[in-house]
Amino acid sequence: MRNPEKLCRQLGYEFKQPELLDIALTHRSYGSRNNERMEFLGDAVLGYLVSAELYRRFPQASEGALSRLRASLVKGETLASIATELELGDYMSLGSGELKSGGHRRRSILADAFEAIIGAVYLDSGMDNASRLVQRFFDDRFSRVDPDTLEKDPKTRLQEYLQARGNELPDYQVVATEGKAHEQRFRVECKIGTFDATVVGEGTSRRKAEQAAAEKMLQALTN
Repeated sequence: MRNPEKLCRQLGYEFKQPELLDIALTHRSYGSRNNERMEFLGDAVLGYLVSAELYRRFPQASEGALSRLRASLVKGETLASIATELELGDYMSLGSGELKSGGHRRRSILADAFEAIIGAVYLDSGMDNASRLVQRFFDDRFSRVDPDTLEKDPKTRLQEYLQARGNELPDYQVVATEGKAHEQRFRVECKIGTFDATVVGEGTSRRKAEQAAAEKMLQALTN
């Protein structure tokens, strides 16, 4: 694990309680004193700060549009990209199994660590500094999002497609879960009784598997 001084410079923040940063960079595979609870807190803080900024920037946007904008900004891919820019993997404490399997490059682990850092900053000095951290890494991303051009997610598009035609809404069921706890894959079945149609989607989370299944169903119905 590298000395975190460079990381603090990149974050633009110096911790009063350096142990909070240590916890934020500790994966659960390393021990019971890990970043899971801090990631939970950071996720909530990030969601609030992004929601507030979107509310301010887009006064005419609907609740649905704001929700889609927020989802596009706080999704795992975005957080993992920021974490990769910061080279968080080089600072993390991982168990031997995760180290051997390349956990320091796993995007879900990196995304969680970045959220944990937001939680750590909040615990260290409050919401104002957490807000400055989020602005530092999201300001350019805020300027690029547009509620008028952002495409709706597959589940929303499928629901609207069916509602417009007076059809039954889809039912999603998890049919299989494979892999270890930290690298699970989900298989979700999407079924629409009206059409007697069923498809299966896969993903690294239930939500992603549902979105994949909805995309397949949309393709089946529109083709």
